[in-house]
Amino acid sequence: MRPTCVISLISVFPLLMWGCGCTARYAANWTSLDARPLPQWFDQAKIGIFVHWGVFSVPGFGQYSEWFWYWWRSERRKEEVEFMQRNYPPGFRYVVFTSKHHEGFTNWPSAGSWNWNSMDVGPHRDLVGELAAAVRKRSLRLGLYHSLYEWYHPLFLLDQALGFKTQNFVSHKTLPELVNLVMAYKPDLIWSDGDWEAPDTYWNSTQFLAWLYNDSPVKDVVVTNDRWGKGCYCKHGGYYNCADRYTPGKLPDHKWEKCQSIDTRSWGYRRDMKLSEVMDLPSIIKDLVYVVAMGGNYLLNIGPMADGMIAPVFEERLRGLGAWLEINGEAIYASRPWRVQTENSTVTVWYTAKNNTVYAIILGWPSKQLLQLTAPRTSGATTVTLMDYPNVPLKWAPVTPAAGLMILMPSMPVSPGKAWALRLEGVV
Repeated sequence: MRPTCVISLISVFPLLMWGCGCTARYAANWTSLDARPLPQWFDQAKIGIFVHWGVFSVPGFGQYSEWFWYWWRSERRKEEVEFMQRNYPPGFRYVVFTSKHHEGFTNWPSAGSWNWNSMDVGPHRDLVGELAAAVRKRSLRLGLYHSLYEWYHPLFLLDQALGFKTQNFVSHKTLPELVNLVMAYKPDLIWSDGDWEAPDTYWNSTQFLAWLYNDSPVKDVVVTNDRWGKGCYCKHGGYYNCADRYTPGKLPDHKWEKCQSIDTRSWGYRRDMKLSEVMDLPSIIKDLVYVVAMGGNYLLNIGPMADGMIAPVFEERLRGLGAWLEINGEAIYASRPWRVQTENSTVTVWYTAKNNTVYAIILGWPSKQLLQLTAPRTSGATTVTLMDYPNVPLKWAPVTPAAGLMILMPSMPVSPGKAWALRLEGVV
């Protein structure tokens, strides 16, 4: 059945930069859109920080705290109901922003979210705009998370009740809001979510993406994920998120990203979070190395508290990761998967490559200082250096005439669980 509310693309998508001289244009279908090359900056970046901060950060309670409102309002789950009775009497108001999660509060002055945005209530500030300026001042890329659907929006509930045969919510809320985000803030990445109840034809996803890739102000640089309608993830879109915390068992044939929360139980902040539920630094580094060696990007999530402060345990993890990357980042940034992703010999080893250099990232320190690598094929020009001591070549000997190295590692204090990167020149 044809939807009773047909969206006019001319009215929803401004015809900007039409006839710009681009060599390729994309039609509003998945065959054409999926053929678009991924902008190079995304694969080179490798690491991003995901920030789940919103009205759900005020209660900061329960597993998956960003779903607090749903558990409380729709499911009437005992823990959330009792929490609200204890801490928030009737008539309370949320005052902190979200990057448009499923409850619909926007952290910019969206015309489609009157009196439910960060300019009309709460801080009375355009927080997306402020964040965009701060991020770009540091020469970083701006990504915006956006939920397509909203739990309690009356137009969405109407479309839902009619089996998504109408598009009232899409035409009056979702698409105008997405276009507004792109035009106002020109994001380098759109991280779409909240798509799973309805097909992409309901969301008009292909029409939006065709405009985004052809005529928007970010058409040449923007990157998108794969959450554009029921059945789309791991199949359509830009890069693939697949499921949350997606961890493939073999090298994927499509660019992908793992989003991982430091708090292993929730994306948003939880005031009752336990230290045992938080990833330690060695686990984060191990996870990052695995993802990059398998060709993915690593999007590490933190959930700030209600006042925007980052919990000390999250800050410690981020600073620790930054310190490790300051030494070993050459093996991560702008790297690519090597012909062999991993091996288990003396210790677990993950490989990456860049130009003519191979990097071996070891998880653990070898006993008696001897590290054996079986995969690399050596030559007379082979050199080995440890990223911690880049100016001191390490001694090595071939394992066999065809392949392998036995490397004498330096004598040094070893931190349990740490990872080290070796630079291998002159190997194939």
